[in-house]
Amino acid sequence: MDKNKLIISVIGGHSCAQEVEQIAHKLGKNIAKVGAILVCGGLSGVMKAVCKGAKEEKGVTVGVLPGEDKQSANPYVDIPIATGLGYTRNTIVTGCADIVIALPGEYGTLSEIGFALNAKKPVIGIGTWDIPGIIKVKDADEAIGYIKKHFLNPNQ
Repeated sequence: MDKNKLIISVIGGHSCAQEVEQIAHKLGKNIAKVGAILVCGGLSGVMKAVCKGAKEEKGVTVGVLPGEDKQSANPYVDIPIATGLGYTRNTIVTGCADIVIALPGEYGTLSEIGFALNAKKPVIGIGTWDIPGIIKVKDADEAIGYIKKHFLNPNQ
């Protein structure tokens, strides 16, 4: 695998509204289409929807799980990483990324945003917490457009 591949972490709630699920699904498709590796928390809600979208486009998905059971990963995770760390695993989800995309979520998502911003990682937000430092975009297409413009080779 190319060690220079872009790693994009997508964070968001364990459960989500249908509209957010659709955004996450499209985001996963877009991430796979640009050849990036998707990292997420590997469970349900936003995580499952983004992984499903990525898999539909033959993308690579990594789930950094809070528990010790790899089988707890959603069915669209290629590489389940069982950490046994609970919410502490949020530092890994954001720490391994080149870019973090935040969708609506609760305090777990808020902690991931905080970890990413503290580590000086770019955080793109779609309808998420209103925090200084987040690059606000309206949808999955605008998020990928921003990534293409600022982080990918123009020929990709």
